[in-house]
Amino acid sequence: MKTTRRKFIATAAAVTAGTAVASAMPSIIKPTNMISKYPIVHHVFFWLKNPGSVEDRDSIIAGLKTLRKIETIKELRIGVVASTEKRDVVDNSWAVSELMFFENLEGQATYQSHPIHQQFIKDCSHLWDKVIVYDAMDV
Repeated sequence: MKTTRRKFIATAAAVTAGTAVASAMPSIIKPTNMISKYPIVHHVFFWLKNPGSVEDRDSIIAGLKTLRKIETIKELRIGVVASTEKRDVVDNSWAVSELMFFENLEGQATYQSHPIHQQFIKDCSHLWDKVIVYDAMDV
């Protein structure tokens, strides 16, 4: 009977642990539903005039962080080139990127004309050589 009892306890513990892990999985895999919650995506890539300048890169990053104060930006991610594998389809020629999410087109338009955004352009545009913007809408 001890063997059966031990097996029962072990099985019950495994089922309980498995249930706990399975119920936690959706939040681990997908903590928020950003795309459908914030369907307007604004992704900007910056190329520096001085590509090797860490100081210039850091100045743009600091400027981008000020944009977080704009209330219509629901999510803001700032990035630099990742050290991923080199492939023909990967463009790693840029230096800094910003990825923003908005609830609607009006929010994105408000961001464009917002004084904080205009100040960022005024303060940092001398640092970049090229900017490419990709705007998308979740479908």
